[in-house]
Amino acid sequence: MNHVKKLPVSGLVLCISAFTLVTCPPSASAAADGKAVFDKNCSACHSIAPPPKLAPPVIPIAARYHQKISSRAEGIKRIAAFVKSPARDKVLADPQAIERFGMMPPVPLSDAELNTVAAWVWDQNTAGVRGQGKGGCIKQ
Repeated sequence: MNHVKKLPVSGLVLCISAFTLVTCPPSASAAADGKAVFDKNCSACHSIAPPPKLAPPVIPIAARYHQKISSRAEGIKRIAAFVKSPARDKVLADPQAIERFGMMPPVPLSDAELNTVAAWVWDQNTAGVRGQGKGGCIKQ
């Protein structure tokens, strides 16, 4: 009799687990991870929105990448490459930003962290429009 009572509870747990997988896409946790990487490694210099701290804010950076690159995958790749090894020939930001703030130092992150934070930065802009980002994953 005890075995019969466990079956409906097990079924309910399985149903809830399946529902959670369907309604909570992996990108939601990736966006949270990207924000966490940003908060830990980037936020000392970069604000998300203006006014700037010691470096350009993320939203204008994301807007500039959207203006120059149409592919999300390519944008993420270019942002990650720049963060890993900043160089003038990789700059897509406003040229005045380099004059104002100088070149940022390389940030020692793993490839996974670089890609996660780069995706989060890309997603702070919607279709190249300047304005408040969503702080989450936006599929393009």
